[in-house]
Amino acid sequence: MKKIRKIIFLKDILILAFTAFGGPQVHLAMFLEILVKKHNYLTEEELLELQALCSILPGPTSTQTLTALGFKIGGPVFAYLTLIVWITPAVAIMTAAAFGMTYLRDRSIIRFIQPIGVALIIQAGFVIGKKVIKNKLGIGLMILSAAFSFYFQSPYVCPIALIVGGIVTARNYKEYTPQPKHKMIIPWANFNLFWIFLIFLAVLGHFTDYLPVRLFENFYRNGSLVFGGGQVLAPMLFTEFVEFKQLIRQDDFLTGMALSQALPGPVFALTSYIGTLALKGTSFWEQLLGSAVGAMGIFLPGTFLIFFVYRIWGQLKQFRAIRASLEGINATSTGLTLAAAFTFLVPMVSETDWVSLLVVIAVFCLAQFTKISPFFIFLGGLILGFIF
Repeated sequence: MKKIRKIIFLKDILILAFTAFGGPQVHLAMFLEILVKKHNYLTEEELLELQALCSILPGPTSTQTLTALGFKIGGPVFAYLTLIVWITPAVAIMTAAAFGMTYLRDRSIIRFIQPIGVALIIQAGFVIGKKVIKNKLGIGLMILSAAFSFYFQSPYVCPIALIVGGIVTARNYKEYTPQPKHKMIIPWANFNLFWIFLIFLAVLGHFTDYLPVRLFENFYRNGSLVFGGGQVLAPMLFTEFVEFKQLIRQDDFLTGMALSQALPGPVFALTSYIGTLALKGTSFWEQLLGSAVGAMGIFLPGTFLIFFVYRIWGQLKQFRAIRASLEGINATSTGLTLAAAFTFLVPMVSETDWVSLLVVIAVFCLAQFTKISPFFIFLGGLILGFIF
């Protein structure tokens, strides 16, 4: 029976890998529907706790959430299998796109994808906000974090806002029921693996000219430092690979970035596209190696960290302040979601792009008031792009 449940779980992860569009916040709404309501792998409270925990770690939030859930269901080996099932479709599509950079250069084909993504982010923020914001303090944290993130766009904004939000609500710890205290036992193995790998790759990358190794170091370093999801990762990669190292052309990067936003699954799969293009002019197999090091480099550090943190999470929750802090982290995370949406909305308003604004409104209404899958909404957007 347990084996059958694992197979069903992997099937659900594969379905999500092909249908979960729009980044961590939209993913969370789908996780609630499929993983909580439909198959009850965990409770709604547990999922929101896990998402809040992953949001304060560097790395891809949705990927870490699913990997931790895989660990809960079947242990470390099953967690890695969950990770592979989740990332493989997006990685494969981004790799194929890098090999076939021809028709996709006409970015008008995906012109409706960004407003659709913005609408789904807003709708997901609305749905999640209703679940996690319980009082005026939560509303205040949401508004302040949205404003802070919108006006100070930096990779450090997300962790700072989340930590401050957690500290604010941690002060209300007396409202939470005390639990028996136990001596904490911390398994350091995965954390040690995380930082030893980081240092080893930095040294190796310094002493070698072999590009795949240097790419692996670059992606692992970025995966170890990025907070806030693909919207933050993309500018960091653009600066490093386009402006500084000039391994990729600007138009190729922008097309890949737009495509990664349009695909289901993890936005971090953009690194497979970059790894493939960075080795353009080499053999087919070396370009595939570039795709592999892109995926491995960006996803491994977050995986090592969530393995470490999830093992001690049950022990950390014995402290009331930790449990109380999750309320602020979730409220702040909702604000960061809205800020990400507003960042994309502002150019549409300033350029009076009424078509995109109408698409945002229409898709929000479809997502909020109908049961149409985001997959079909995105598919419709691509079809409209081809038509017009």
